[in-house]
Amino acid sequence: MHHDAMRMTEGSIAGQMLRFAAPLFLGNLFQQLYNTADALIVGNMLGNDALAAVSATGTLVFLIISLFVGISAGAGVLISRYFGAQDYEKLEKAIHTNVAFSLVAGLLMTAFGVIFTPQLLTWMGTPPDVMDLSVTYIRIFFAGSLGLVLYNGLRGVMQAVGDGKNPLKYLIFCSCLNVVLDISFIGLFHTGVGGAALATIISQFLSGLLCLRRLMHTDEEYRVVLKKIRFHWPTLKLIVRYGLPSGIQNSVIAIANVVVQANINDFGKMAVAGCGAYSKIEGFAFLPITSFTISLTTFVGQNLGAREYGRAKKGARFGMLCAIIAAEAIGLLVYLLAPLLIRAFTDEPESIGFGVDKAHICSLFFFLLAASHSLAAVLRGAGKAVIPMISMLSFWCVIRVTFLHFMVPIYNSIDTVNWVYPLTWALSTVFLGIYYWRADWIHTFEKQSA
Repeated sequence: MHHDAMRMTEGSIAGQMLRFAAPLFLGNLFQQLYNTADALIVGNMLGNDALAAVSATGTLVFLIISLFVGISAGAGVLISRYFGAQDYEKLEKAIHTNVAFSLVAGLLMTAFGVIFTPQLLTWMGTPPDVMDLSVTYIRIFFAGSLGLVLYNGLRGVMQAVGDGKNPLKYLIFCSCLNVVLDISFIGLFHTGVGGAALATIISQFLSGLLCLRRLMHTDEEYRVVLKKIRFHWPTLKLIVRYGLPSGIQNSVIAIANVVVQANINDFGKMAVAGCGAYSKIEGFAFLPITSFTISLTTFVGQNLGAREYGRAKKGARFGMLCAIIAAEAIGLLVYLLAPLLIRAFTDEPESIGFGVDKAHICSLFFFLLAASHSLAAVLRGAGKAVIPMISMLSFWCVIRVTFLHFMVPIYNSIDTVNWVYPLTWALSTVFLGIYYWRADWIHTFEKQSA
């Protein structure tokens, strides 16, 4: 019972980081497989219109989820820091405030989604012939968003105290359940696209409740007690201060990606299909990066909380190196196997050409993508969330959109759109790298709490 949490403030740095990153990697892999399975089931059982309807809503869902996941990351930074410092009174306040925030945010998101869905989809230019299906899907999805926000909030608590294993078990169970429910609702009960959304929210609710049950039944310092769930205002301010920059950053990057997508759309549906297939593959390449960034934030937060400064620096270097090497190894594989990988998604030679082109431009630069995200994760763990936000907003949003606006009309080729990625990855890596070397990110918390 006792050993789910992992105190990262003593013992082997490499061993702890790898042990913590492994279940996160498996969890992300599962999430990726299950998103792909969802698309395959809807596409094969309900046809192309249904698949288009579900795909059309993807960006919107991602945008809103990113905001909340970012904010609960702020709670994670506080929780890992108090856990590392063994300050259990503040730890309790941070955890219960985070749960209260998740509940309120989930209810607000439900009301917002159910009321404004048609308007939002119209603004996004959803094709009229899939509009009704998209509205159905998103409305049902939003109706269950409490489960989603709760799961993300509670998973954040568990990861902050170093428990990666339990959220992984629940994720695997619920992913399998989602596939079974998808096939039953769509195949047996003929509920259409609504059934796919219902399957997703039932699984999400269940994973949220499993996390809650786990946290209520632990006898550790991070136990959740129902009657203690309320807002502790000073703590909430800190959560928002550390989390809002990440939330805004995630959402704005999602908006910038919509602009990039619009540029790809201009090159026709073959380009959309080819680049879409590539982005599914890039999703898998991203998994080691995500796993190490969460470990880095938790590791740095816990060690700075415990005032283990040298250890925080060593762990930061080790985790960044692992993320960069893993991402570049995957990049090389993607580069070499691009034609084979893209062909798994589409058999149109023209689409395959677009996908392979994009893979050949982006994949060799995955080390920059990993460097950017790892540096940002270290700074976030140190309570410097505003710096990564400025970097990502300037380079991944403003410069990306400006570059496309001016360069695409001059060099009217899809390669111009593809090169915007390595270019902006490089700029943000240089900016964050200079900050990481020059600034005193180690003592941020003491200055802020003094």
